[in-house]
Amino acid sequence: MFIQAAAGISPQPSFGALLTEPAVYAGNRLNCVEPDYGQLIDPKMIRRMSRIIKMGVAAAMDCLKTSATEMPGAIITGTAYGCLADTEVFLSKMIENREELLTPTAFIQSTHNTVGAQIALLLKCHNYNNTFVHRGFSFESALLDAVTLLQEQHMSTVLAGAADELTDTSFRLLSRFGLYKKDISSSKALYDGAAKGTIAGEGAAFFLLAADPSGNDYAQFNGLYTFYKPRDVEEIKKNIQSFLSFHAIGMHDVDLVITGQNGNVHEDAVYEQLAQTIFKGKSTARFKHLCGEYPTAASFALWLAANIIKTGEIPSCTLAMSNDKRPRRILIYNHYQNTYHTLYLLSAC
Repeated sequence: MFIQAAAGISPQPSFGALLTEPAVYAGNRLNCVEPDYGQLIDPKMIRRMSRIIKMGVAAAMDCLKTSATEMPGAIITGTAYGCLADTEVFLSKMIENREELLTPTAFIQSTHNTVGAQIALLLKCHNYNNTFVHRGFSFESALLDAVTLLQEQHMSTVLAGAADELTDTSFRLLSRFGLYKKDISSSKALYDGAAKGTIAGEGAAFFLLAADPSGNDYAQFNGLYTFYKPRDVEEIKKNIQSFLSFHAIGMHDVDLVITGQNGNVHEDAVYEQLAQTIFKGKSTARFKHLCGEYPTAASFALWLAANIIKTGEIPSCTLAMSNDKRPRRILIYNHYQNTYHTLYLLSAC
């Protein structure tokens, strides 16, 4: 498959740029830097959209605009949390009004498939439209569906992406589970010291995938592999080696490894062990100090990898250990809560 275009909205000024001036946040919470939505969405529609819908729709529209595509063959979205803000509004009103005289708008817009539906409505797209809600595999499920449709030649292009938001309520609830660091000076210090917890994040990213090259693609999307709750690091190594062997390459053919280290000493232990073994001597980069941790954070990593291959430059803010070689093949390894493990392989066209 080929990535014809990629667009992302994140806690970094990533909309239309490749992390030239990264933002540094104080504390343990990263919220998106939102663009001027009026450039991509009808202002009359913006007023009726919640924040996550605006983020997802804007990323999708910018992706289509970049590739000069008017109508994708399909729209596929992945989200773990859905439209949290609208869900909170509906539940709050239900309690306040004692389940009487409820307006349906917040409920209608709180469903997980709202982002994909809004994109289709704006495009007047009546093609295949699906949303996957598979926790830490939500984005990966969307991509697998997109690849399957393209391989079976049901359509020539697919718009696939992910969106998850962070609200005040969700941040408080997740903080109770001890997911986030309590004492952290800034996002830049995420990997300093060995401590529990990470930093909260959010974001939206969309990709236009095609079965055939266009001549101006970002990268070639070679493969995706997921595995669930591996027993130990040895099983992870076997999965990585098997994934690379399936694509007839080895670690020596990989120019850059992007890992999902999130600053949590327990969850990063896997990455540290791999760095001393299978990833030893490889150019590596991190990304979660830029976007924070959330179930579909791998979409930010894929956006980053596609841009690195297209531009040939590794942003210094990724804290990369590089050999200054232009990356032509990138491996992404990410896990969410050491439960949902994912591998991506991208290469230059």
